[in-house]
Amino acid sequence: WELIVKKDQRHGITGTKVTVKQTRHEHAHRHLSDIEDIINASTLDNKTRELSKRIFMKIAVAEAKVHGISVDHVHFHEVGAVDSIIDVVGAAICYNFLNVEAVHVSAVELGGGFVNCDHGKLPVPAPATAEIIQGIPVKKDGVDFEATTPTGAAILATLGTDFTPGLAIKIEKTAYGVGQKENPA
Repeated sequence: WELIVKKDQRHGITGTKVTVKQTRHEHAHRHLSDIEDIINASTLDNKTRELSKRIFMKIAVAEAKVHGISVDHVHFHEVGAVDSIIDVVGAAICYNFLNVEAVHVSAVELGGGFVNCDHGKLPVPAPATAEIIQGIPVKKDGVDFEATTPTGAAILATLGTDFTPGLAIKIEKTAYGVGQKENPA
C-alpha cells in the first residue's frame, strides 16, 4: 500500500486528503488474529500497537454479538481491508504522538438510509456501529448516507473520555481534512 497526500476541495473549502492506494491485490477478509499479527509485526511502538489492538477488539466484540459467535470467529470484511487497518493505526499514531490528555466527543452523526456491505443492504447505522456506539450521544438522518462506520465508532468509543451532547468548545486552531465521501448537499 501507499499513502497519497494532496490538497483537495469540498464545497469551496480546501483541505488535506489522504488516500490509501493498494499497490497489489489483497484478500480483505481477515480475522482479529490476522490483524493483530499485522500490528504485532509492525515497527510501531508498543503503546501504539496496544491502542490499535484495543480499537480492533472493540469492533470484534460488536461483530461477535451481532453475529452470535465468539470474538475468535469474527471474520472482518470491510474492516479487515488495508485502508481500515491504516485508519485505526493512524488514529492510534496521532493520538499517541499528540500526547492527548482527553478526547471530548459531542453527539455523533450516524447518517441515514442504507449501506451496502458484504452481508447485503443494511440500515444505517449498521448493526456493529449501533453496538459500538451504545451509551454515546448520537443524532441521525443529518445526511442520507453512512456517516459513522464501525471503524469510526470504535475509534471514538475507545479514545473518547467525555461524551457530552451539547459540548461547548473554544476554537484555538483549525485544520481541514477532506474525506473520500462526496456529500452532494
